[in-house]
Amino acid sequence: MNASITDNRPGRGRWRRLRRVLVRDRYLYLIMLLPLLYYLLFCYFPMYGVTLAFKDFKPKLGILYSPWTSQGGMKYILSIVRDPYFWTVFRNTIVLNLLNLLITFPAPIILALLLNELNNRRYKRVVQMVTYLPHFLSVVVVVGLMNSLFSSSGIVNSMLEGLGLGPYPFLNAAQYFRPMYIGSNIWQRIGWDSIIFLAALSTLDMQLYEAARIDGAGRWKQTIHITIPGIMPTIIIMLILSMGRIMNVSYQKILLMMTGSNQSVSDVITTYVYRRGITNADFSYATGVNLFQSLVTLMFVILTNALSRRFTETSLW
Repeated sequence: MNASITDNRPGRGRWRRLRRVLVRDRYLYLIMLLPLLYYLLFCYFPMYGVTLAFKDFKPKLGILYSPWTSQGGMKYILSIVRDPYFWTVFRNTIVLNLLNLLITFPAPIILALLLNELNNRRYKRVVQMVTYLPHFLSVVVVVGLMNSLFSSSGIVNSMLEGLGLGPYPFLNAAQYFRPMYIGSNIWQRIGWDSIIFLAALSTLDMQLYEAARIDGAGRWKQTIHITIPGIMPTIIIMLILSMGRIMNVSYQKILLMMTGSNQSVSDVITTYVYRRGITNADFSYATGVNLFQSLVTLMFVILTNALSRRFTETSLW
């Protein structure tokens, strides 16, 4: 009698159902185990290192036993706020990423819309292949190509000299750094980033286009009133995700492109953290800068998601 009562308890029933689900879908959970371990080891576990921003780190003592800083643990946070050069690299990061977002983000959408209008499948495949390939090139190769093309003795300047326009310091002058960086990003990412928009375009109902053609709508009106509204939720989600990278810049490309002449605009938070943390071994200060960068990024994502939820029906949460 007592055993029967125990077996019918709600908790025991839930555990049985959970066990059945685990046994039934064990292979799916095993597949999920590897990415879960990846995120635990390389994304969540390293978060403990954030405490470096509030400690006087001593390598001999380690993170756990290093003493907390003075001023209530805010020593490095306050020094970051008072550092004028930090605000210079902060401004460079914001300006570079906003320009990159405004110019680079629409490019794959436009490419996807153009490819969607092509009727020649063979030509469409060739265009897709040509635009995808740069994504698989390493940053070192991309910057090497830029040096070959845009150096003082490169192909572009040789052509300009032949036209009597004279050579331009594309790789050294500060005013050319941002166009070179953004232009190389577009060339490298436009094809790959267009894949998700092409996938969204493939889900649109073709009956809407047929009805629009019957009503006399041309290609342009079909694009404005059917295609773009149809993929707008995808565009909004990708925009919110892009805002999550608003403070992150490819420091490898920046380091390879940085020179003494353009450092005033090319030095960003990631390169500043690299120099202070790795080169100068100022780990606590570099961690504080990185923490500040992450908090600003979080604010951008929350704000963008809130605006999207208020003015549209699409949001991440």
